[in-house]
Amino acid sequence: MPLRCEVATQDKLLFEGPVDMVIAPGSEGEMGILPDHAPLLTTLGFGVLRVRQGSDEQAFTIAGGFMEVQPDVVTVLADVGERVDEIDLQRAEAAKARAEAALRSVTPAEADQYLALENALRRSTLRLEAARRFRRPSARPGKRAPTNDEES
Repeated sequence: MPLRCEVATQDKLLFEGPVDMVIAPGSEGEMGILPDHAPLLTTLGFGVLRVRQGSDEQAFTIAGGFMEVQPDVVTVLADVGERVDEIDLQRAEAAKARAEAALRSVTPAEADQYLALENALRRSTLRLEAARRFRRPSARPGKRAPTNDEES
């Protein structure tokens, strides 16, 4: 009997449906959730959340949040999250470069700004690594199929 899984952020529902397994980036390490798991409430860290249904696996970047597990339901409330297949690599590279440049210009006295920029760099690095590792070849945004004229 599969688990019912919901993955949501503040502004959108990322995933909803039956799954065989959820692999989540817990704040203390990665954890796998199978049907009939003991009830659990945990915080989530930065990482990749994966849901498996048969041989199909979908991946999402998650930057903090909470996960509630019941024997037949997993609910993920992520602070920030997105489908790995929807990550635009060029935008993620640009965001990483901006965060790195901004971090170099911040002084230690500007601790709040430094922490925010450090988090931005961490999120952009996570997005890039997740896209490179988990994205399915058929789901590469920005990559178009060649036209008949370009194939030859």
